[in-house]
Amino acid sequence: MGFHELHHGDHPLVLPNAWDFASGAALVKAGFPAIGTTSLGVAAAAGKTDATGGTREETLALARVLARLPVPVTVDIEGGFSARAEDVAALVAELASLGIAGVNLEDGRADGTLAPVAHQTAVIAAVKEAAPAVFLNARTDTFWLGDPDRDETLLRARAFAEAGADGIFVPGIVDDADIRAVLDTADVPLNVLYLPGRTEYARMDRLGVHRVSTGSLLFRSALQATVNAALGVTGDGGGHPAPSYGDVQRLVRP
Repeated sequence: MGFHELHHGDHPLVLPNAWDFASGAALVKAGFPAIGTTSLGVAAAAGKTDATGGTREETLALARVLARLPVPVTVDIEGGFSARAEDVAALVAELASLGIAGVNLEDGRADGTLAPVAHQTAVIAAVKEAAPAVFLNARTDTFWLGDPDRDETLLRARAFAEAGADGIFVPGIVDDADIRAVLDTADVPLNVLYLPGRTEYARMDRLGVHRVSTGSLLFRSALQATVNAALGVTGDGGGHPAPSYGDVQRLVRP
């Protein structure tokens, strides 16, 4: 089944996010029908901070090896690693030439602001013209930045869909009413971030969400397991908590 079709099944597509070839291959072996990447994992593995636009080459390098997997792969390209629409479009076209099936493209900026709607729709339109077969998951950070704004979310969801986005991703959205509003407004598949205890899969299924992705959860859980395994060598330690997103950012920040 193609990547676009996976968003229209009887239940939401569970999209686990890998950070290297081994994690991606292990997830495929476990039976997942598609794999995404986590920009935090890619950045942290390279000793860089996430969401600052500094991992273009690492992202491309990972895409080249993940394209070997026998399932569709979608790549998180943050904000496209450029403010120029033509540069972002060229990057996605290059990813398409490697066999990548989709991209996540976000409107959040490193300074905590959102890209202007007109700019983001121009980028989306340019990407779809350059790589029409790639599933463009347009992410808006209206909830992720910590001050949820439903009206702004709906405005952006509608504008991004009209510009050609194949799906809308609203990380941080949790409440039923907010999710239903986006579903009713965008008229394209909705991607929700899995937040333990807050966006349970069964509830997302009942609401009609099309895709549930894990974001950095698997990478952070792997760090937790690594530390606990090392501490457990002597029989001491263990029970080390999983690092938060901010914890990982601080680990690699110069």
